[in-house]
Amino acid sequence: MKIGIIGLPQSGKKTLFKVLSGHAPSEHDLAVNKPIKSMAQISDARLDRLEEVYKAQSKVRARLEIELLPKISEDAQANTQIFKDVIELDAILLVIRAFENDAVYHIKGGVDAKRDIDLVFSELILNDLLFIEKRLERINKSLKGKKEENLLKEKEVLLKLKEQLDKELPLRLLDLTEIQSKIIASYPFITLKKIIIALNVSEDALKDGTLLKKLSQDYKNIDAYFMQVSAETEAEIASLDDEAERKEFLADAGITEPAINILTSLCIEALNLISFFTAGPNEVRHWTTKKGSSAPEAAGGIHSDMQRGFIRAELIKFADIDALGSEKAVKDAGKMYLKGKDYIVEGGDILTIRFNV
Repeated sequence: MKIGIIGLPQSGKKTLFKVLSGHAPSEHDLAVNKPIKSMAQISDARLDRLEEVYKAQSKVRARLEIELLPKISEDAQANTQIFKDVIELDAILLVIRAFENDAVYHIKGGVDAKRDIDLVFSELILNDLLFIEKRLERINKSLKGKKEENLLKEKEVLLKLKEQLDKELPLRLLDLTEIQSKIIASYPFITLKKIIIALNVSEDALKDGTLLKKLSQDYKNIDAYFMQVSAETEAEIASLDDEAERKEFLADAGITEPAINILTSLCIEALNLISFFTAGPNEVRHWTTKKGSSAPEAAGGIHSDMQRGFIRAELIKFADIDALGSEKAVKDAGKMYLKGKDYIVEGGDILTIRFNV
């Protein structure tokens, strides 16, 4: 999974990036005005339990690729390069300032989360509209005096997209056919991306979910996911060396789940993914795959040879091994299953892939 962090100046993007990835951007990183890349591990309590059950020598978490993108401005031309960098991402994390601090300026003069969300959404929609208009202009020139079926089909799709954007609605809400999606697959449409909005609040506001609830309701029809975080508070707590002390401070601040846990859960939900595991005494490992994936498709996420030479999958349900306490106990209870190529993997499955190439 790849997710890019965007937002207006002074929204807390850099601080949240540090919280999520553990990497603090240097002045040089920021000066080059290009995406800053890092990785974050996805926490899943089920993996910790499997490590305990199997007494595994190593534990490998699934990972989330995070990119910090340059700040968004109100100049559409200046944002062009930023939006080009978004194309390869699976989802966007929009950081919205919702904290008051007289020492930190706001480009609009004051804090208003809804206004800022609308401003960024308008820029994203404008970006897609500008691309469509330029592309339609080229298509119309090419169609003068001739009739090319491929271009006519593309024009039809682009006009459908333009109609949606003219209503100030994101493209991800459109129900496109497989053929229509294929026609625009290589085009840099930002509003096709899943979007998660992080409301960056003060520590005092963490226990108050009023704003989060209101904005979630306001934008419920545009397929946006919301989370609330105090990036500054989490950054300060993360700097503590003692883990027990960190947990204590998180609890005192009212942080029941660290931001990275909330974000990865939302990413998995937004991108229509599920988690599955491989486990043994040598290693337990967390994987993700698209919801609805067959066992061979999930195996392909581990290694292409496993999909190509798939024979069967040995399946244990997490709930069974969690309750019974060992793989042997699961087998003795008749709860290890053999599954073929048509098996659809479910969240929490523990798979052993048998293959031959």
